[in-house]
Amino acid sequence: MTADDIRLDVRLGRLTLANPIMVASGTFGYGREMLGLVDAARLGGILPNTITREPRRGNPPPRTVETAAGMLNSIGLDNDGIEAFLERQMPYLASLGAAIVVSIAGRTADEFVAMVARLDGVPGVAALELNVSCPNVSGGVDLGVDPRTCEALVRGVRAACGLPVLAKLTPNVTDIVAVARAAADGGADAVSLVNTCLGMAVDWRRRRPRLGNVLGGLSGPAIKPIALRAVYQVARAVDVAVVGIGGIASIDDVMEFLVAGATAVQIGTANFYNPTVSIEVLDALPAALAHLGARWVQDVVGTLTVDN
Repeated sequence: MTADDIRLDVRLGRLTLANPIMVASGTFGYGREMLGLVDAARLGGILPNTITREPRRGNPPPRTVETAAGMLNSIGLDNDGIEAFLERQMPYLASLGAAIVVSIAGRTADEFVAMVARLDGVPGVAALELNVSCPNVSGGVDLGVDPRTCEALVRGVRAACGLPVLAKLTPNVTDIVAVARAAADGGADAVSLVNTCLGMAVDWRRRRPRLGNVLGGLSGPAIKPIALRAVYQVARAVDVAVVGIGGIASIDDVMEFLVAGATAVQIGTANFYNPTVSIEVLDALPAALAHLGARWVQDVVGTLTVDN
C-alpha cells in the first residue's frame, strides 16, 4: 500500500469533505488574504470570519497579544454583517473550489434562525457553523453553556434550513460532554471542539490589561491538551462527528486529534505565522495514515487505546 492508495474523504453527518483539513474561522479571513499562498481548492473546508446579522465594530484595541504558548485575541466579531458578506465575499468564496462552511453568531436564538434562513440555498454555502462560544463578546457564550438552551437553538436552526449544521462549543464549561450531547440531540451534524479559552494578559509596569477588552480568547499550542481532552471525551459519549480545533500546527497534531476521536480538524492560530501550514499537513497526511496501515481516514478515527 502506498500513500496514493489512501482515501482522504470524510463525512460530518450530511456534509462530505474531500479531506479532513479545514481552516478555522477568524484565521483565514475571507480567502483573499491567502491568495497565492494556499491552493484553497485542495482544502477540505474553509470557514470564513464569523458573521453576524448586523455589522459589528468589534472590541477596542489592542485586540491581540502574543503569549508564551499561543495568542490572546479580543477581536469582538468585527464584521460588516450578513448582507455585506453575501454581496462582497460569498461570490469569491464560492469560486475557490473548497467546501465553504459559514460561521455565524447571534445574540439570540431568533437571530441565529433568521440568519440561517437567509443563508439557506445561497450558492456555494456547504454548511453552517454556529458560533455559540466566542468568549470576548457580551453574550457570546450564553447560548452554548446550558445544554437545554443549546439543544433548543440547534433544533430551531435545523427547522429553518436544510444545510448541514456544526455547533462550535466552548471549553469554558463544567461539562462539555453534556453540551455536545444536547447539540447532537438538537440535530447537529457535528460538533466543533474547541473555541478559545478565556484568559487575560497584564502589563504590571503600567498596571494595565494588555487587551483593550481586558479579557480575550486564548488559542494556539497552550490549549491543545484541553482540546484533545474535549475531543476524546465527546467522541466516546456522543454519536455525531467531532471536529478538533486547538493548537494544531503539524501532521503529528492532526494525527493525535484523529486518533483521539476527531473526524476532521480546523487549523487556526498556526495560519498567522505559517500561512501554508494547511497544505503542508494535507501533503503529509497520506503517509501518516499509511504508517498506521490505514486505507482511509476513518480507519484511524477514535482508535486511541486506553488501558483501563
